[in-house]
Amino acid sequence: MRDAAPRRVRLSLSRVDPWSAMKLSFLLSVALGVMIVVAAAVVWFVLDSMQVFAKVEELLVSIGSENFLQLMEYVQFDRVMSFATIVGVVDVLLLTALGTIGAFLYNIVAALVGGLHVTLTDD
Repeated sequence: MRDAAPRRVRLSLSRVDPWSAMKLSFLLSVALGVMIVVAAAVVWFVLDSMQVFAKVEELLVSIGSENFLQLMEYVQFDRVMSFATIVGVVDVLLLTALGTIGAFLYNIVAALVGGLHVTLTDD
């Protein structure tokens, strides 16, 4: 005996709650900020273990450009991690704000055009 055909339901997403969009975008952006800091640390340790910073410093000394040796101070682990943390915090603030503003904009547009239409089936 054959089962009945799957039931199809057509729904529309007419409103997104800005508060829940803000909470979700905050949590996702925190995860992305942590990934940025961890990735910066991993990249720094890989470059340091490959002696990239030492080779660049040797190159700068050999060509006689002591002015550029000050640039090597900016690739120290402390400064790189500080910069990555600042980027992560700015990421959290901006993505949380953009997610919330996106929810407000979606609600305005959905009020004009009726929202996003989705067809769901029951398998």
